[in-house]
Formats: sequence, structure tokens, C-alpha cells
Amino acid sequence: MLPLYDTVQARSFPFVNWALIAANVACFLFELALGPQVEALLAALGVVPARLLASPDPAQLLTLFSSMFLHGGWAHLFSNMLALYIFGDNVEDRMGHGGYLAFYLLCGLAAGLTHVWFNPTSALPTVGASGAISGVLGAYLVLFPTAQVITLVPIFFLPWFVEIPALVYLGVWFLSQLFSGTLAIATGAQEFGGVAWWAHAGGFIAGVLLVGLFVRRRPVRRVYVDEYWPW
Repeated sequence: MLPLYDTVQARSFPFVNWALIAANVACFLFELALGPQVEALLAALGVVPARLLASPDPAQLLTLFSSMFLHGGWAHLFSNMLALYIFGDNVEDRMGHGGYLAFYLLCGLAAGLTHVWFNPTSALPTVGASGAISGVLGAYLVLFPTAQVITLVPIFFLPWFVEIPALVYLGVWFLSQLFSGTLAIATGAQEFGGVAWWAHAGGFIAGVLLVGLFVRRRPVRRVYVDEYWPW
């Protein structure tokens, strides 16, 4: 399934969301320009759990943030930016620009720490905005559970466009992360790298728990039922 757009109209322009997308794309283009040397960049700025736990100095703690803006390939970048584009604007609309940025970074931090917790001996660098974006998905689920997500579903090799409630779409997505993460632990597959399932789950849970702290309170509007305004 490929999400295309949602049915919630944002009331303000999502400056921060577009800035985050632009920053991720710019960083990825820089990675491409490095050629073979990009491996050294990913190793230096990605989150390496064993290295972080062995020496939690400021440089290593900084990788919890720098890793959010690096990606391992075009498909990795595209899937993350598509999700951020679809769901991020509405969350920013409810939080405000500054609050949304702080929320995004905090969810990314929570996702990185969750990954370290479940992979303490891993010497493999982990990169990607998925953890922070998972937090955005968690916030969206809380704020817009009845919204519809228009999704491209290939059935018998034909494209079908299906409206799926956000509660169902994001709920199933979260459960799939938990299932895949548990399976990776049970089989030992996470020792060989791959998708950081638990970072996704940690970011999502952080988003659900933190959203209430960042949402701006809407002003109460008084409505009079009389046809005349009470001057």
C-alpha cells in the first residue's frame, strides 16, 4: 500500500515541514556527491549503539540528531519524505511552527534511544528520519483519527485507490512495526542490520505521549442563537 494524501486541510502553510523535507533532500544530495566516501560519513554521523554506550560524549550524543537527516538510498528517502509530506503539515498546523520542530526532534531522539536500547551491542550505523516521522504519525493518529488516507493498493496488478481511516491505517502500521521488531529479535536478524523496527515503534509511542504537550489550545468561540447580536 502506498499512501498518497489525506483528507484534512491544513489552515496554515507548513514552513517547518517543508524545511525539514528540503534539509533531508539537501543532505542526501550531499551524500551522493561524496561518492564512495559516503560510507565514512554515515559511519561518523549515524547512530552506532555500541559506540554511543561505550563513550557517550557530546560528539556521540549528537549522532542521535545528525542521523535523522541522512538516508541510505533513494527509496529510503522517498518513502520517508512522502510520509512527512502527507501527515506533517496537519500536525504542524495544530502545534505551531516552533512547537512542531521541537516535537519532531524529540520524537527522533526517543526513536534513536529506543534503537540503542534494543541493539546495545550493534556496531552498525543507523540513519534515517523514520523515527522522527513515526512520532509525527503517532501525533496524527491522536489528532485526526477519523481522517481518511487515500492509498494506492495494487490488486491483481491494477491500481485501486482506497480511502482508509487514519486510525486503521496508522494502527495497522504500528502493529506491523511491533511484529517485525519482535520477529527480528526472535530470529537474530537485527544483528545483521536492516530496518530499525524498534526505532519506528519508539518514535510512534513518543509521538502519542508527547502530542498533548505541544498542541496549541484553540480559542473558545461563543455562539448566540438569537438573530440579533447582544450589544
